[in-house]
Amino acid sequence: MVNEENDKPEQSTEATETPAPAEPAPAEPVAAESAETGATEAVAAGTGSSITESLFTGTSTSEEVTEAIREPAVIRGRIDRFGIAMGTGRRKTSVARVRIKAGNGQVSINGRSLEDYFKTDRNREAVEAPLRATDRFGKVDVWVRVNGGGTTGQAGAIMLGIARALQALDPTLHATLSDGGYLTRDGRMVERKKYGYKKARKSFQFSKR
Repeated sequence: MVNEENDKPEQSTEATETPAPAEPAPAEPVAAESAETGATEAVAAGTGSSITESLFTGTSTSEEVTEAIREPAVIRGRIDRFGIAMGTGRRKTSVARVRIKAGNGQVSINGRSLEDYFKTDRNREAVEAPLRATDRFGKVDVWVRVNGGGTTGQAGAIMLGIARALQALDPTLHATLSDGGYLTRDGRMVERKKYGYKKARKSFQFSKR
């Protein structure tokens, strides 16, 4: 018997084997990723100010971006025809009407000096705070007419009125006054007394027997 298996020609392994597909060349890193990586390394090394700066095209800094995002200022004071800046401030039940003009630093409150009207340093410092923050202390004269409330409420109302008048006098001072909190109206009020209570929340003494 003839061995059929031996008679068959041997097939070459080279022809049957299929060449493996060539691996693609590694892609170059994306420009944005390389920029962020470089910015991160710069911050870690202390050479870069922030990653945000590297994402912008030009020379803008984080402070400039913050100024651009800041909402436009609302000027609540006004200037009359004589060049005197006026502002109104309120705190609790106190209302203060303030006028500011260039001068030598005199402060008049209801016809009295600041030291004579407010006896405590806390209230006097509150009135002078917006003037000192904007470097206007001793350079302008302040005239105030205030009524209602107590000394603390009147001092807060005068502070807000002075800040608004300074903002109207020089709008470039808005950032300084706003960051210091002098243009924010303090809306806290005394809670009203309730029926059946001794005060707003305090009850009368309870006796079971």
